Amino acid sequence: MSSEPLPITALSGVHPEEKAAKRPVRRRKDEDTLEQEHLTEEEISAAGRKWYFVHTYSGHENKVRHAIKATVEQMDAKNKVFHVVVPTEDEIEIRDGQRRTVKRKLYPGYVLVQTIELKEGDPDSDEAWHMIRNTTGVTGFVSSGTRPVPLSMDEVNHILRAMRMEQPRVRVSFIPGQSIRIVDGPFEDFVGTVDEINTEKGRVKVIVNMFGRETPVELDFLQVERL
Repeated sequence: MSSEPLPITALSGVHPEEKAAKRPVRRRKDEDTLEQEHLTEEEISAAGRKWYFVHTYSGHENKVRHAIKATVEQMDAKNKVFHVVVPTEDEIEIRDGQRRTVKRKLYPGYVLVQTIELKEGDPDSDEAWHMIRNTTGVTGFVSSGTRPVPLSMDEVNHILRAMRMEQPRVRVSFIPGQSIRIVDGPFEDFVGTVDEINTEKGRVKVIVNMFGRETPVELDFLQVERL
């Protein structure tokens, strides 16, 4: 078994929101809808199974997922490759004064695959490895040297918990200290500076100049726009 070395530190121990902040996601039209499997706790932590991160071309995550699943079906290998997941979370995007819920990839360029434990010199492991590695769009496993490195259950649970969050995150296009214009409400057309952002409530505190005094005003995200 051989594999391209990829740094496990690029993934493990990194919170999804931190990872996303470093790597903005640009969605392809056919990647917007990412259907996912609903796994039970027994399936997630079943004995003899391990989870691995597989690196893909950016934007090809869902194609890779479908291709691996199709190959597993065709080769009757469901006893070697069990689940393929594109880690995502729901996010509220505000654009053109409208809110919409979108799927955001937590780890762009990676697919999470559950297989038998991949061991050197084991024929079943070699078959599972080649099946995944030879999938179009796959560039390699996250590895240490030539050995694919499985995620710990803590890492797997951290990722899956992020996917199951009931309250979607709100994506905002402004940051504290940035100048914005108020577009709705009693302060319409006022220009102010972002002071605080509350993504859980979808609210922003803006400092505006009224009668020569700086006054804080709390507004909904939809009531402001970037200058």
